[in-house]
Amino acid sequence: MKKTLTKFIFASLLVTFLTGCSTIKAYHGYIPDPEKVDAIRADIDTKQSVVAMLGDPTMKATFDDNNWYYYNKRTERWAFFKEKVVEMNILAITFDDEDYVSDIKHYTVADNKVIDPVSKKTITHGRDVNFFAELFGNIGRFGSATGGPQAGN
Repeated sequence: MKKTLTKFIFASLLVTFLTGCSTIKAYHGYIPDPEKVDAIRADIDTKQSVVAMLGDPTMKATFDDNNWYYYNKRTERWAFFKEKVVEMNILAITFDDEDYVSDIKHYTVADNKVIDPVSKKTITHGRDVNFFAELFGNIGRFGSATGGPQAGN
């Protein structure tokens, strides 16, 4: 009886832990209706007409208001592992200096490029010291005990 109860408790705990580690799916962003996107015409539509049709962009360029981006992505993560991008769509709309649409581009996860900004080490020209040099390095570098601060200084 005790063996079957132990097996049952173990199996129950195992099932509980495994169901707690299910895939977590997340959806972020907004891509407008494809029919509305197809209705946008270069050199005809302006920023105001694009906002009227598609709404405000998900992101604008920081220093240039002539690039608007609408994007969405779907990610999956299992338990505590790293999040994986399963699907990504980016609609990039570029405007000219007179606020007319000049270009419309579509990007997917296949166009994604991973950038590693910290791939090299910065070379420093300091000293390479070991533990004992760090510990005893300051001995004798400073003045004697009698040469401390005096009144009025």
